[in-house]
Amino acid sequence: MSKSSLIEYAKYNVKRTMELDPAAKSKFEVLFIYPHIKALYHYRIANWFWRHNHHTFARWLSNRARHKTGIEIHPGATIGKGLVIDHGMGVVIGETTIIGDDCQLYHGVTLGGRGSTDCKRHPTLEDGVYVGSGAKILGNITLGAYSKVGANAVVLNDVPAYATAVGLPARNILHKEKDEE
Repeated sequence: MSKSSLIEYAKYNVKRTMELDPAAKSKFEVLFIYPHIKALYHYRIANWFWRHNHHTFARWLSNRARHKTGIEIHPGATIGKGLVIDHGMGVVIGETTIIGDDCQLYHGVTLGGRGSTDCKRHPTLEDGVYVGSGAKILGNITLGAYSKVGANAVVLNDVPAYATAVGLPARNILHKEKDEE
């Protein structure tokens, strides 16, 4: 990753943040204060090291960024341009996650895996996906382009493009009757 491409990614992310966040008062403020800008900058560097088989150093960089920002991005993830992580504390992005361009995540979002195999086990977010606060997107599923996920939703299946997913799919799969005494 060249220094100029890091700068271009940062410029684009600052521009997107200014467009999406009415609280953002200046580009300077966004660049130097907003944690997702710092997290993504560190991710881009760690990702370079990850792709060049310096996994331990990449994980170390990623861990440092998590401590500084509260946003955990695995260096093996694939992230397009323009990701905005608004109020990013507690966001987790897993190793095999793929995020397209111009996506938006809020605090507490988990893009997590299901299973422990060494294959694609984290979600794919196509371009323009919006994920609300506290949502959990789990497994090798796809959120279609410009789809939305409501706050605190738990998504375990694909979401079509332009659709909105809400709610909890959790259900009781084993119910034991209380022993009568």
